[in-house]
Amino acid sequence: MIKTILITGATDGIGLLTAQKLSALGHTVLLHGRNAEKLDRVKSELGNSYPEVKLSTYVADLSDLSAVNAMASSVKTDHDKLDVLINNAGVLKTPQTITQDGMDIRFVVNMLAPLYLTEQLLPLIPETGRILNLSSAAQNPVDLDALKGQKQLDRDMDAYAQSKLAITMWSRILGEEMRGGPIVYSVNPGSLLGTNMVKGGFGIDGNDVNIGADILVRLSLDDELNASSGSYFDNDAGQFGAPHPDALDDEKSVAVVAAVKDLVTRLTSKH
Repeated sequence: MIKTILITGATDGIGLLTAQKLSALGHTVLLHGRNAEKLDRVKSELGNSYPEVKLSTYVADLSDLSAVNAMASSVKTDHDKLDVLINNAGVLKTPQTITQDGMDIRFVVNMLAPLYLTEQLLPLIPETGRILNLSSAAQNPVDLDALKGQKQLDRDMDAYAQSKLAITMWSRILGEEMRGGPIVYSVNPGSLLGTNMVKGGFGIDGNDVNIGADILVRLSLDDELNASSGSYFDNDAGQFGAPHPDALDDEKSVAVVAAVKDLVTRLTSKH
């Protein structure tokens, strides 16, 4: 069955390779990117390689929640169903770490934007659908003051790892809230894969990016690769497993998710 699949951060790295693999399988692919020129080039290349595949593009800077809202509105205008949402886009190092709203960009792009986009698009996702949220093996306890923009973190990796634990927490809670579907998973696609993020952040070539793309394709399409909604897939181990202990702590998880939702409400009410 042909599925309609939205991938954020689809112009390079894991997102681009996932888009290529899903296009090769004939699925309808919705491509998101921050740069319109890169996005158009990716669409053109995929269209030339797979002329029968339906492709759509959406430009949005995920550090700006008003842009996320506009993107969601465009998706809802263009499509009446979304079978899979892959919240892949993420940021580790960037010259500007604080948004105009005084928030750490890692928390906004890696956590707030996926939550907001998902909430906006949920009416399109059927009970048989799937939501994949990109986590990481790097998960650190969330400092609520840093999350709220009341404290700056000195190290890029601290903000990144905290944002990845936060999205893992939210994935579990969302999955438990929607036991009837769609299925929600958080996914560590593999450690130190050779993406621009890893090359720029760690100065190494990294491992084969296919490792990450292949698992996203499998989790999107393979009905036999399943677990309870809200589960964490650790691709370093090649199986569903336990995330950071805080992600399994109800009190901590509820506090983090509540703080994120409050932030989203506050930031979106400004626009």
